[in-house]
Amino acid sequence: MAAQKINEAHDHIAKAEKHLKTSFMKWKPDYDSAASEYAKAAVAFKNAKQLEQAKDAYLKEAECHTNNRALFHAAKALEQAGMMLKDMQRMPEAIQYIEKASTMYVENGTPDTAAMALDRAGKLIEPVDLDKAVHLYQQAASVFENEDRLRQAAELLGKASRLLVRLRRYNVHTPLITMVLWVFFPVLVSSGFPMTMFVRFDEAAVSLQKEKNMYKEIENYPTCFKKTIAQVLVQLHRNDFVAADKCVRESYSIPGFSGSEDCVAMEQLLQAYDEQDEDQMSRVCNSPLLKYMDNDYAKLAISLMVPGGGKKKKSPITPEGDVGGTQAAEEEDEYAGGLC
Repeated sequence: MAAQKINEAHDHIAKAEKHLKTSFMKWKPDYDSAASEYAKAAVAFKNAKQLEQAKDAYLKEAECHTNNRALFHAAKALEQAGMMLKDMQRMPEAIQYIEKASTMYVENGTPDTAAMALDRAGKLIEPVDLDKAVHLYQQAASVFENEDRLRQAAELLGKASRLLVRLRRYNVHTPLITMVLWVFFPVLVSSGFPMTMFVRFDEAAVSLQKEKNMYKEIENYPTCFKKTIAQVLVQLHRNDFVAADKCVRESYSIPGFSGSEDCVAMEQLLQAYDEQDEDQMSRVCNSPLLKYMDNDYAKLAISLMVPGGGKKKKSPITPEGDVGGTQAAEEEDEYAGGLC
């Protein structure tokens, strides 16, 4: 069966090459017919599990469509070539072809298809390269934004934001600092050193703000509330209380936020952080509101600590009803040993 399919594929390639030849009576290659034959050859190779040859046939098909100025079909062929590489576990090469296809879709005037291709590429590469996935999601969001498709753009930015939080990029740029961190990292962690000081959430903070602005523009206010929570968590992990407080204050202008469950929780969280009240912070961070957010943000909530990592010492407060009793006890103590 496989041998039959391989022979069939070679027959189609021979026909394609014949269509590309010119002669005295045929001045131009027949790119359209050749592309059709290469596509049939690619399918035959694919059915015979000859993925490398299938990839090559799809690339030949794409080349023919490009020469024929049929950019949409060329992009489709490039995507198929990428899928063959994906099946061969050659993911970086696969993504390169899909990115090239997305560029062709834009040139062809079909940006929606370009954005969807980039989204698919992001999903493919996400398990092996979070950095590249972030880049692809951001590219796709940019394409949708240029087309005023803000809902789709915001959804893709949301994927990028979550991955940026997961990445927790280290703000290390010099070889010396990198070496020092690698040497002392286990010691610092075991001693309870706050490693968040080395972690960059800058990109996540910027991405979340842009995402929130888009949801606000399309009047999806409940989602804005959730983005405010995510912003506060990210900013507190950056040890930037002022920026976290600013995120909440800016959200007061969003209809329905002031007095909402989300608003009250964030006010309590900021108060706990500012006053170093570990108990209150634990109550807020373990509340259903935060525990059932997207997994990456829920993990931020659970791992959040007050500055210094300890409980605030609470000043003793005497209940009003016990004032008299306390004074009486003090008088008894004063004369308990007699007058002398």
